[in-house]
Amino acid sequence: MIRFALTCDRGHDFDAWFASGDAFEDQAQARSVVCPCCGSAAVRKAPMAPAVKRRRAEAPLKREVSKRKKTYAFLKDLRAHLQANAEDVGPAFAEEARKMHYGEAETRSIYGEASLEEARSLQEEGIPAVPLPVLPEDHN
Repeated sequence: MIRFALTCDRGHDFDAWFASGDAFEDQAQARSVVCPCCGSAAVRKAPMAPAVKRRRAEAPLKREVSKRKKTYAFLKDLRAHLQANAEDVGPAFAEEARKMHYGEAETRSIYGEASLEEARSLQEEGIPAVPLPVLPEDHN
C-alpha cells in the first residue's frame, strides 16, 4: 500500500492509501476518488516529501520503550506490594469497601474486583477506591 497526499480542485488537502500508483491513476480517471471535505472528484496528487528513515528517530523510540518498561516494572511492584500487604476479597470488593466505610467491618487494606458500575457507585458514595491497570500477564 502507498499513501498519497492529494488535493482537490477547491484546495482541500487529504491523504489516501492505494495499492499502487497505477491504482490511484485508474481510480482518479474513473472519478472514484473524492475529496472527503467537499465531495469533488477533481483530485490530483500533491507534492510529498519522501519518507526517509532517520537515525535520530530511534532515540525517542528507545526512550519510549524505556519509559514503558519502567512504568510496567512500577505497576508490577505495586501489585506485588498490594498482594503481600492487603487482603484479596475478590468479587466482594465493593461490598467489603462499603462495610468498612460505614463502620460495619474492621478497616484494613483490601483489593479485589469490581464492575465499572460498582466502581462508579463507590465513587459517588465518597468511598475511596483506586483501579489498578490490567497487566499483560493478566490475559494469560
